Amino acid sequence: MLKQLTISNLAVIDHLQIEFGEGLNVLTGETGSGKSIIIDAVELLLGGRTSQEAIRTGVERAAVEGVFSAAGNPTLRQLFEEAGIEFNEGELIVRRDIASTGRGRIFVNNQASTVAFLRTIQPHLLDLHGQGDQQSLMLPSTHLLLVDLFAGLSTQRAVIADVYHKFIDALAELESRSKSESSRILELESLRYQLEEIETARVRPSEDLELESEHAVLANAERILRICGESYSQIYDDERAILSTIGIIGRHLEELTTLDAQFQPQVDQLQTIKFSLEEIAFFLRSYIVNIQVSPEHLAKIEDRLANLERLKRKYGGSIVSIEQRASVLSRHIEELEDGENSLAGLLSTMRGLLEEYGSLASALSEGRRSRARDFERQLGSEFSAVALEKAQFQIRFSRPESSAIEQRLLPWASALATDGVVARFGRETAEFLFSANPGEDLKPLNGVASGGELSRLMLVIKNVVSPTTFPRTLIFDEIDAGIGGRVADAIGMRLKHLAKTNQVFCVTHQAQIARYADAHFLISKQIDEGRTRTGASLLDEDGRVDELARMLAGAEVTQLARRHARELIRTKVRDEGSK
Repeated sequence: MLKQLTISNLAVIDHLQIEFGEGLNVLTGETGSGKSIIIDAVELLLGGRTSQEAIRTGVERAAVEGVFSAAGNPTLRQLFEEAGIEFNEGELIVRRDIASTGRGRIFVNNQASTVAFLRTIQPHLLDLHGQGDQQSLMLPSTHLLLVDLFAGLSTQRAVIADVYHKFIDALAELESRSKSESSRILELESLRYQLEEIETARVRPSEDLELESEHAVLANAERILRICGESYSQIYDDERAILSTIGIIGRHLEELTTLDAQFQPQVDQLQTIKFSLEEIAFFLRSYIVNIQVSPEHLAKIEDRLANLERLKRKYGGSIVSIEQRASVLSRHIEELEDGENSLAGLLSTMRGLLEEYGSLASALSEGRRSRARDFERQLGSEFSAVALEKAQFQIRFSRPESSAIEQRLLPWASALATDGVVARFGRETAEFLFSANPGEDLKPLNGVASGGELSRLMLVIKNVVSPTTFPRTLIFDEIDAGIGGRVADAIGMRLKHLAKTNQVFCVTHQAQIARYADAHFLISKQIDEGRTRTGASLLDEDGRVDELARMLAGAEVTQLARRHARELIRTKVRDEGSK
């Protein structure tokens, strides 16, 4: 649900912020007031094309920001996780900046994003239907889904899709395993060589770190020995060694102790210092004795480090990745060595999946065709109410076109006993045929219906199929083009029905539609200091009466028009109940 929309410096809008509610949100206003700009802004927000010409004159940037409610949408959450963008169940914030230089920016939940991602999430947030739009739900790829939703076949559709994906995964594995024998042997030899190379190296965990530490010591051995020797002599071995001096001082302090007991703690402290220095001296002497200054040993370490570095570069960049690569190689070698047996088992599994798929596809086909005529009749019964009384509608089923999957199955057709028809949602496709005028042949929707006719057809389809299966926000722009009176009222009632389970936006010039609004926004423009500015205001009851009266009467609003407007609002509840 779109909760808030903020527009800055877009066309005639300098700054506009609108908070929307649930149910039916109606936008009205005089022609040219900027209603379409608001709809364009929403479209931009979710991946629509931008134009530098849309930026308000005199400024460098325009921006659109939307706050959506994203609760209870697991598919949307998955898309966000795949894109690496934080998903907030409470709110989703999308911002799009448009620059005069052409370098715009996109942010989703304050993280940089792309137009492609906006277009990916758009179907799960919002559906826009307007004059001239290529309506998303009218694409042939969606027609079979609409039939299945109407027929109550959603569960069967999901089940067959799951079997299909299992079969495709098995086919990919079959293709991988069915390489020619020579290729299999060559690959096996290569993998064995790599595994032998790793096993021969006998790499230990953290070995490279240990060797680098030892190398650093050996490479500086002469300097270390010199410093250790000098330090040992100064502490222990020289004529004026520190320990000798401390011994003299100790005797002096002991003599002083016989004269004054206060010196005893100092004697004890000096003894502690002596013990610490002796430990340091013994460590230095032991280090000098044990350190290996052998150039041969240093060369061995350097050779081992070079070999480890070569293996790391070849197998992933770390000691851990080398070990992991060895495990992967072992499994792959086992698969190749058992290629023939596993191939037969995989073919058997695939035949079982095909048998299950065929049973599911037959049941789906029967269900679709048995309910298709009911779908056509229910739509037809609604047409007259939305000014499509002469329209005809038909669902045409056909065999799916040849696909890449069928080509991949050809080498295995006899082993799998398949005719090659394996599509994600069954063994047919559906296409909607439409004719708006008597005497015209039924043809595919694209190109045979005007924008207004398509919008009204979509409104009927959404009400007939199931309102709850669609996105939470639906936008109808100029759905009332070329209609009025009874038809407009019927459309308003159907929009209101749809708004019980969805947030619906409608841009309209018809009072008969606007009267059903849960929230009515007046879009107006004014000239301030020689600049045109568009504003939006949420109308209270008196404001609604004035606006409906203007829509009914035109420029000169009469008391009769106001009374009529009040009557339209008052009788709305009664008319909703009669639907």
